[in-house]
Amino acid sequence: MAAAEPPQWAPVSTAVQRKRTALGGSVASRTTSTTRTREALPGGRKARTVASTVNNRPGYGQLLRTPGAWTFLLPGFLARQPFAMLTIGIVLLVQHTTGSYGSAGAVAAFTGVSMALFAPQSGKLADRLGQRAVLLPGVLVHAASVSALTALALAQAPLWALFVAAVPAGASVPQVGPMVRARWAATLDGSPLMSTAAAFESVTDEFTFVVGPVLVTALCTGVHPAAGLIAEATLTLAGGLFFAAQSGTQPAVRPRATAAEPHASALSVPGVRVLAVAFLGIGSVFGGMQVSLTAFAEEIGNPGANGLLYGIFAAGNMLAGIACGAIAWKSGPRRRLVLGYAGLALAASALWAVHSVALLAGLGLLVGLCIAPALISGYTLVESLVPASARTEAFTWLTGAVALGQAAAVTVAGRLADANGASAGFVVPLVGTVLAFVTLISLRSRLSPKASGRIAARGMSHRVPLTVD
Repeated sequence: MAAAEPPQWAPVSTAVQRKRTALGGSVASRTTSTTRTREALPGGRKARTVASTVNNRPGYGQLLRTPGAWTFLLPGFLARQPFAMLTIGIVLLVQHTTGSYGSAGAVAAFTGVSMALFAPQSGKLADRLGQRAVLLPGVLVHAASVSALTALALAQAPLWALFVAAVPAGASVPQVGPMVRARWAATLDGSPLMSTAAAFESVTDEFTFVVGPVLVTALCTGVHPAAGLIAEATLTLAGGLFFAAQSGTQPAVRPRATAAEPHASALSVPGVRVLAVAFLGIGSVFGGMQVSLTAFAEEIGNPGANGLLYGIFAAGNMLAGIACGAIAWKSGPRRRLVLGYAGLALAASALWAVHSVALLAGLGLLVGLCIAPALISGYTLVESLVPASARTEAFTWLTGAVALGQAAAVTVAGRLADANGASAGFVVPLVGTVLAFVTLISLRSRLSPKASGRIAARGMSHRVPLTVD
């Protein structure tokens, strides 16, 4: 019996099957190739995290899903709480023991100037030695220094002794905020989420300025005048040690400088110097508001209103920070900085004329709303202006500029409030922001990053990036 011939469609089916198999193999091959290419991207998981942000709108939810973020966010939040407590704690304690806002402001100013001078050195050491190596001795020295300052104030020590104790207290303030920002920059290097991270950090900072002054004021007025500084020293020690223990997310230590390739200071970047001036003006708002609101509350016979008014001012800053991180901006950070600063200078110029609690609360809220866009835009610009090896130092220069402006404002506003009342103290934020805004407008061209040596990505493919000269 002859063998049956196979059906005529069999070869066609076989051919189609072979074609499908070949096509599937090609697709699988391309998929495998793409997967291998993605896995081969520099940075591994971090590079894939950065790549994923291109197809998704940057937002807080995506930011908080960044691998490893929570390991430094929670300790960092606890460790930075005392930052907003130190100056107002000194003002309240020294004013209680000396009866003078001028003396209280001067002691607080010594602390602020000391922090402004030493903070960049702390940042530079953190870049070179690692954050943990700087934090561990720093929090111990700070807790001891604040305790000594508190004891001297309670003992009615001479003013010069308080100045001496204020120097190490300010110099040893742990720069947790800049360190957290440096960890974000190391984790999100090149990602669109950097602006969101800057906004998130501004919100976190301002939340501390909501909680800190209210807590210190409540402790100093309801428990004991020294209770605020005691709480500040305790939180610094506990929070700083907890944050230092999270060594897995700290940025890589930069190599030692050599004669052929010395390390340049972040302050050598022209844009950082311009930002420092802008942040000096922001510091004048913080310092002027702290002293002037305290004096205003005393004038109306309600010292407890100080914490509420300052809390409303800080709440405005926090709300604006939340909004800045949630908005998909079409304008660049330089333009946002200039516009935000213009609004800040305009709002601060009316503070001296307000004499009502309700109006002062409303205007303080408006001033706070204008601070956040300027701060966030300035910190965002650092990522494009400064190389990764000097970012912690750059962030500490800006933080130090805020502290220096705050120190000068506390001193001047204190003297003016003693001589002419709280309204005169509010002139300080007006002058500080206007002068800084004029400088910012004049030198805004220096805030554009140089094109030399920057990398232009040709999409998210596996092609080699090209250097733009």
